[in-house]
Amino acid sequence: MNDDTADLSDLAELILAVGRLIQLPGDQSIGTCTPIESSVLRFISRNPGASARAAAEATLLTSSNFSRVLRGLEERGLVSREAHTNDARRVSLYPTDLARESRRRLGEEWHRLLQGIEDDPANIYELTATLRRIESELVSRRRREGARRLAQE
Repeated sequence: MNDDTADLSDLAELILAVGRLIQLPGDQSIGTCTPIESSVLRFISRNPGASARAAAEATLLTSSNFSRVLRGLEERGLVSREAHTNDARRVSLYPTDLARESRRRLGEEWHRLLQGIEDDPANIYELTATLRRIESELVSRRRREGARRLAQE
């Protein structure tokens, strides 16, 4: 394995290891979600009013899988659907007050968990920016691969 391969492999392993260590709090009043549900809720929270199609595409879920996840989030009171006034077939997705409160409390828990590990705001910003770039590029690559597979069929 060359150095570049080893470095990127180490990065991937560390991301997975840290992800496993960032556990959800034992406080059951904070709604716990599966990783897929968290991904959908994160997108909807950052893009209130988004369509189901946009959310499914952003989270790389097929429409049937997305529908199942969305139904579960709705049943738990974390997401609401609102029909467009001009076209009832079009629906916008919104986080509920419960979702916003759960995400706020979860953020506080994660702050307590990570506090003191790295306190320099510049380092935290740089690390966050790097992880966002990695996420964005991986999503783009998955979309391109999916489009290529469809074109080959």
